[in-house]
Amino acid sequence: MRIAAIVPAAGRGERLGQPVPKALVQIGGLPLVVHAVAALFQARIDTVVVAAPLDAIDDVRRMVPRAAVVPGGADRRESVRNALAAIPPDVDAVLVHDAARPFVPDDVVRRVLDALQAGAAAVVPVLPLADTVKRVGGDGVVIETIDRSTLRAVQTPQGFRRDVLAAAHAANATYDVTDDAALVEAAGVPVQTVPGDARAFKVTTPWDLAVAESLWKGGPA
Repeated sequence: MRIAAIVPAAGRGERLGQPVPKALVQIGGLPLVVHAVAALFQARIDTVVVAAPLDAIDDVRRMVPRAAVVPGGADRRESVRNALAAIPPDVDAVLVHDAARPFVPDDVVRRVLDALQAGAAAVVPVLPLADTVKRVGGDGVVIETIDRSTLRAVQTPQGFRRDVLAAAHAANATYDVTDDAALVEAAGVPVQTVPGDARAFKVTTPWDLAVAESLWKGGPA
């Protein structure tokens, strides 16, 4: 099975409060996208395609010379579609990995790949929730407490058979989703889970950025 990876990196990341696109925010002097792409190559993924911000394509190409770089879209779904079109035709399966998850360990990538090799059509790494979860109404009043025993936080890279991912994107051109697995779920394809890792957290807020910088200084083991 030949594997390629897509890194959607065109988001603006307003919650980080930085003057540059989210993927270009630096940790340890290197942009998030550089860390994310390096983690994929470290996990022995040979083909990586980055969907970059339109105004930073040349910069991203210089940052990740081993990866192919294509224009990103107005949203994640469009960026993934653009990157899918640039993947060689003989690729059997595709990983989709957030540029904002710079420290994903090799073991997580390997678990996703192993599940694909074993026949899964779609795979996501997950973590159990530690906090109590409550459903809250628009007035701020708690409606109910949710049983967290069956709830999971989803990470990336998410893995898919190429035909499954392409068909899901083609069938849901306007479906509002936050990850590619939701598109596949909407198409009725079972999504397998594998254990994730706390180190694969997503840098979304200034707090996350401070944590990532601290991890980097101590060595992102």
